[in-house]
Amino acid sequence: MRSDAVTKGMQQAPHRSLFNALGLTEEEMNRPLVGIVSSYNEIVPGHMNLDKIVEAVKLGVSMAGGTPIVFPAIAVCDGIAMGHMGMKYSLVTRDLIADSTEAMAMAHQFDALVMVPNCDKNVPGLLMAAARVNIPTVFVSGGPMLAGRVKGEKRSLSSMFEAVGSYAAGTMTAEDVKEFENKVCPTCGSCSGMYTANSMNCLTEALGMGLRGNGTIPAVYSERIKLAKRAGMQVMEMLEKNIRPRDIMTEQAFMNALTVDMALGCSTNSMLHLPAIAHEAGVELNVDIANEVSARTPNLCHLAPAGPTYMEDLNEAGGVYAVMKELTKKDLLNLDCMTVTGKTVGENIASSINRNPEVIRPAENPYSVTGGIAILKGNLAPDSGVVKRSAVAPEMLVHEGPARVFDCEEDAIEAIKAGKIVAGDVVVIRYEGPKGGPGMREMLNPTSAIAGMGLGSCVALITDGRFSGASRGASIGHVSPEAAVGGPIALVEEGDIIKINIPENRLDVDVPEEEMERRRGKWQPREAKVTTGYLARYASMVTSGNRGAILEIK
Repeated sequence: MRSDAVTKGMQQAPHRSLFNALGLTEEEMNRPLVGIVSSYNEIVPGHMNLDKIVEAVKLGVSMAGGTPIVFPAIAVCDGIAMGHMGMKYSLVTRDLIADSTEAMAMAHQFDALVMVPNCDKNVPGLLMAAARVNIPTVFVSGGPMLAGRVKGEKRSLSSMFEAVGSYAAGTMTAEDVKEFENKVCPTCGSCSGMYTANSMNCLTEALGMGLRGNGTIPAVYSERIKLAKRAGMQVMEMLEKNIRPRDIMTEQAFMNALTVDMALGCSTNSMLHLPAIAHEAGVELNVDIANEVSARTPNLCHLAPAGPTYMEDLNEAGGVYAVMKELTKKDLLNLDCMTVTGKTVGENIASSINRNPEVIRPAENPYSVTGGIAILKGNLAPDSGVVKRSAVAPEMLVHEGPARVFDCEEDAIEAIKAGKIVAGDVVVIRYEGPKGGPGMREMLNPTSAIAGMGLGSCVALITDGRFSGASRGASIGHVSPEAAVGGPIALVEEGDIIKINIPENRLDVDVPEEEMERRRGKWQPREAKVTTGYLARYASMVTSGNRGAILEIK
């Protein structure tokens, strides 16, 4: 056991004295030490129930003969951080979470880990840590929020942001907005649509790192507590069989996850997180392969914001395993991949049933024959741009329009709410990338304002920043190279015609190359927005969005 380094032998007597100070008995010290990584806090709605999940995990570990020991991981609520300086600190926490968890796990020589995350960056951050530390690890999240109900219709957080845009457009009263405010987020849990948190929790199942239901069982269901107990017991079985994260997170497993991503219509943020997790697992996952996967993968789900169904509906329909079972009809998954259950993907999903073909379309009757995410390239995005194709109105799949250029999110929002953006426009928000932000802010406020003002089917938005999973419409993010390093997006001028062709995976600006070269010769790097603290260190190390915004030692 790894923990022998801190519990066994005369040389470890000082270590045992400190375990005595913790109140551990000799019997507990003689059992495997299992770290429970708790993302519990009182500021993130998706995390306020994690204390209950952690207690259930501890019970499961103890029942199976281990000694559970809890330590924390941070988490930011993207919704609360949205639209101000705080959003610069969202994506960057992914690496803080991975680093701090690695430090705790290695410093204290745990034998195994149970990760208890829920929201946007701590799921991928803990998956990155699991791949680094590579000791038996299982994930159990806090679960999704139930959908709210406003005027008899199911609603979620994206509806709330769009309500603010509708108010600005004069189509909704302050009283209407207040009703949304009080009803769209009715329970604890990760916000109820297929946003980033739920996307990553579902993909944890697809990767093989979480038990069945990890992504979909609602936070308030007692079944979630039972799942946590099973996770605690399962990690002890993994320890006995020596099943480790890198045995599970193989190249084939990431291809499975990317395929399920396309079928579910996950958040575009998955195109940042999957390559970053793969990098830690020693797997090269180039986002360029996404279009190849998308071309053969049907889009089976239209959960909010793409459609009127929610995580609770996906759970009732059979969850992630039922989606995976549909994909086997087209032989799209590697069924031999190992998982945390100690069984293969094929064994895990064998008995799964699609209980609602309206929520999970059968593979032979999909929403579209291609997947939910597309990677775009062209002279505006030589490396790549990303769009959630399944959430784009059909009339915006091909679009040309004049560029309306803004060098930060705030200026764009001001123009949108002032009615200065009109049908046909292409809003360009730049210097918001990983380096330029720094921190690659999510642009949910601008996309929601556009949708709320009734422009969602006639205005596009392009950025070197990124989008919330709650964004919908022709919202193209992760444009690489970013403006801060002189990418073509930095050279776009007001009125330039932008050409978007999502079916052909193209994103171009209709400007001759000679003119682009002339502009490139005049371009000067911007002065850094932040010069001290963690954001400055992050900006100095971070790579572009097409590489997953991973940190590199220069």
